[in-house]
Amino acid sequence: MEQTMFTPVTLSAEAVKEVKHIMAHKNIPEGYGLRIGVRGAGCAGISYILGFDKRKEQDNAYELEGIPVFIEKKQLMYLIGLEVAFHDGEDARGFTFVKPEETRKD
Repeated sequence: MEQTMFTPVTLSAEAVKEVKHIMAHKNIPEGYGLRIGVRGAGCAGISYILGFDKRKEQDNAYELEGIPVFIEKKQLMYLIGLEVAFHDGEDARGFTFVKPEETRKD
């Protein structure tokens, strides 16, 4: 798989564990990877998407912690600096997109 050196997104340790669990136990087809993207991007803002898919011609491919990750080239600017995290608590369970706090320079 041809890969790009720069990785626009990261995965938390919990997200890596959950994605690998899903890939191993939920019949994700061979050759599929984790697709990270956005929907929208107009006046109403954007929604982040996460799922499993085959690599497409317009994608950049990355490997994060042994997980193939595909991101459509035109969506990269909306994803730079984000972390995909996974929360498993009593109140909620699922993946979230987190923008780590920028370091304050005083």
